[in-house]
Amino acid sequence: MNPPPALVVMGVSGSGKSTVGAALAGALGVPFVDADDLHPLTNIEKMRAGLPLDDDDRWPWLRAVGDAIRAASTGTNSGTGTGTGSGAGSGDASTPATGVVVACSALRVSYRDAILERAPGTRFVLLQGDREMLLGRLRSRTGHFMPASLLDSQLDALEPLGPQEPGLTVDAADTPEAVIAEVRAFLTRSPDAGDAAGATGAAGAASAAGAAGAADTP
Repeated sequence: MNPPPALVVMGVSGSGKSTVGAALAGALGVPFVDADDLHPLTNIEKMRAGLPLDDDDRWPWLRAVGDAIRAASTGTNSGTGTGTGSGAGSGDASTPATGVVVACSALRVSYRDAILERAPGTRFVLLQGDREMLLGRLRSRTGHFMPASLLDSQLDALEPLGPQEPGLTVDAADTPEAVIAEVRAFLTRSPDAGDAAGATGAAGAASAAGAAGAADTP
């Protein structure tokens, strides 16, 4: 019997992580968690003050994300208590394994490694899109605008999934239904995380900037 799916839908702002993640969770019949809800209070206060997070701020958050995924995947208590949202790791040791889909930027390999250290069965779905499409989406959001410079910093920070990473790259311009179909096919081909490294979706072969000079924003 295959384990319940444990997926992180990742990408820069405007790629559709939350929209696609929630739709994917519904299609797979598992809970959906927005990783922003798992930030510790210190991070939330810093962001409310308009201060960017650095990696020292991110590591506890990424551990909490991994613990939440592990809890949902195995039915064990995450034991971190760092998140502020309901999350996937709020149950006790008797909570059944449900699987989970998490929306999380996870732009760098080191960030994904931090999640995998806590939840080794996690697989990643990278929503990859071109700059103009992403910027157009951000500008169309009601009451929200991200300057092009901030989107560019995320694109510069993005490190695409490598051949040894368990995951799938898909086109962020695709509909949620199309992405769900690709992920379902991927899960059918690779039921175990160890067999899932380095897959690429039909429309996900476009290149993305991999420079590591700019900081990821939550």
